[in-house]
Amino acid sequence: MRTVVDGRTVELAAGTRARISLLAEPTSCAAPAALDFAKKALLDKEVRVSSITPGEVSLALPDGTDYALLAVQYGFLRTTGVDGGPLVEAESKAQKAKLGLWAQGDCPRSTAPPPSSTSTAAPPAAPCIVVYRITNQWPGAFQADVTIRNVGGALVEGWTVRWRFADGETVSQLWNGTVSQSGADVSVTNAGYNALIVKDGSVTFGFNGSATGPISAPSSFSVNGTACTTG
Repeated sequence: MRTVVDGRTVELAAGTRARISLLAEPTSCAAPAALDFAKKALLDKEVRVSSITPGEVSLALPDGTDYALLAVQYGFLRTTGVDGGPLVEAESKAQKAKLGLWAQGDCPRSTAPPPSSTSTAAPPAAPCIVVYRITNQWPGAFQADVTIRNVGGALVEGWTVRWRFADGETVSQLWNGTVSQSGADVSVTNAGYNALIVKDGSVTFGFNGSATGPISAPSSFSVNGTACTTG
């Protein structure tokens, strides 16, 4: 693949343009976000191309995920020419969850005017919320879920969340991510299938931990080096 033209159009290595099958053309308001998503999802990746009809292709990402399904699932594009199946189900779920273009009626809300020179600007809100929940515990061990929510304005493509245990806890087994721990400091990086977090979207991972004393929730978290609000 040579380049991405827009959210549903690519230029192949031979220089020919092809439309990605079953995706509707985005409106002018949704087009920039769809293009940004397509570039991040497709460029510099080993994408498998298969032909559906002349001038149309299907794209599979390195992990086998269908690009059209992913774009619809995250609310960046609508479907066309399909009456049922996974694409229609994904579009319905994205619409109900108000993801992507569904979040604001397909068009961004108008921005507020800049504050006057005499006003005091409020500090910017954290772009992420982390919810740490202890779901079970027993002598010397516990289980917890961690949810990262993207409340910033940009797509998160790959994430690493960090925190520090206060009471000597250690992570013994983790799912939906890759963990490393040095002393009290813990770092968890996304798995291959949950790297993207759309605006107002979230991902959750869980783990089993060990403890020799009290078990408490960490007081602060960061995602990709930025401090998050705790939920």
